[in-house]
Amino acid sequence: MGIPTAPMVTIAFKDLALTNAAKRGMPHERICFTPHPVWGKTDEQMYAYLEGNDPVTGKPLMKEVIGALTDPLTPEESKSGTITPPTGAPTFVGAADELQQRFLDNGMTDFMPIILPTREKVDAMLKGTSHKPDEIVGKMTPARGAFPEWSYTVEQVAVNAVMAGAIPDYFPTLLAIGSTGISALFSSTNSLVSAAIINGPIRDKLQMNYGIGAMGPFNQANAVIGRAWTLMSKNLDGGGVAGETYMGSQGNVINYNNLIIPENEKDSPWMPFHVQKGFKPEENVISFFFGFNITQGQGGKGLGMKPIPHYQEAMSANVAPFASMFGALFIVDPLVANGLGDLGFKTKEDIADWLQKNTTVTVKDVKTMLFSGLPRGPEAANLTDDSVIPKWPKADAYQFVVCGGQTNPYHQLANMSYRLSVSIDKWV
Repeated sequence: MGIPTAPMVTIAFKDLALTNAAKRGMPHERICFTPHPVWGKTDEQMYAYLEGNDPVTGKPLMKEVIGALTDPLTPEESKSGTITPPTGAPTFVGAADELQQRFLDNGMTDFMPIILPTREKVDAMLKGTSHKPDEIVGKMTPARGAFPEWSYTVEQVAVNAVMAGAIPDYFPTLLAIGSTGISALFSSTNSLVSAAIINGPIRDKLQMNYGIGAMGPFNQANAVIGRAWTLMSKNLDGGGVAGETYMGSQGNVINYNNLIIPENEKDSPWMPFHVQKGFKPEENVISFFFGFNITQGQGGKGLGMKPIPHYQEAMSANVAPFASMFGALFIVDPLVANGLGDLGFKTKEDIADWLQKNTTVTVKDVKTMLFSGLPRGPEAANLTDDSVIPKWPKADAYQFVVCGGQTNPYHQLANMSYRLSVSIDKWV
């Protein structure tokens, strides 16, 4: 655009900034660095940063910024170019232990042992779909956006599927994940997590667990599909290099397998999630969420007493501390879903509407929240710190999936937002 710019980045993001600049065609972009961290610093401390030196070059920071904006580019700085990603799967030769170590050393695993993707195993995986090995599945850019044209093929997804321990029957689901371009790993300092809801007859075809222990380490399909998503995000997007393409300050254990949630349609009194999104009951669909975390909800008020425990009140109380940046995904046991039905909440929309109207916070509290969501526009003109407002202005911030084995009327609650739903069937 012809407008001089001088990016300022904290030293903790040095590798990320330099790598992204190079891979976007600006290998010699002028980037100025500040000390780290900047979070929680006083004005005086921040001015000291600005009045000090760039920790990378050792030069006075503000003089460097002014120079970056005004000095003519050198011949070297004027050079540009992009990186073309490889199109084929890498080929390694060696003993099994040597190959395990090579994959690990190259950052191609989740640092757990993998199934080595031999030619024989990859070819067997490819039989799980009618699509050709060289067909482009999609591109997975959300983790960093450094490769706007980085696409991957059916065969490349198959390699990652084998590594995760998948069988050919799982392959269409993994191709559906790949087709969305949604990475399970996000280049955010917030240690974000991902989830996927699976609906339709495929849940039983793959013998997925949507009953007792559904979200634990008790089912091959549940676990492997989630793990494959992470490996795809690392190898097809490069989104898993800590300090370079992944910046979650603490990380999150959920990133190993993500949250794979087959809905218990059989025991649910409500419309399946995919039908809510416009699909037919007989279609196989995967739906995606992402956000901060997941917490355990302990039943409802009056649990074990008559009349029916007030599940909705416990659900509302659990929502209150959530950041407003993401919504609320409730994973409810069938006992809770049916109990809510007995309380008059006959549909998911009924309970969402109640929660939206009855889950409230004060304006003062919202101001102190991370990623606060204060109302805007004319309706905000008369609000005071003591004004009570809904946690979220719209009921669709609340989403529900029924999952569990009816051994206890609990729910789990994820501070996560819905992204999209796609067909699995088109990848068979």
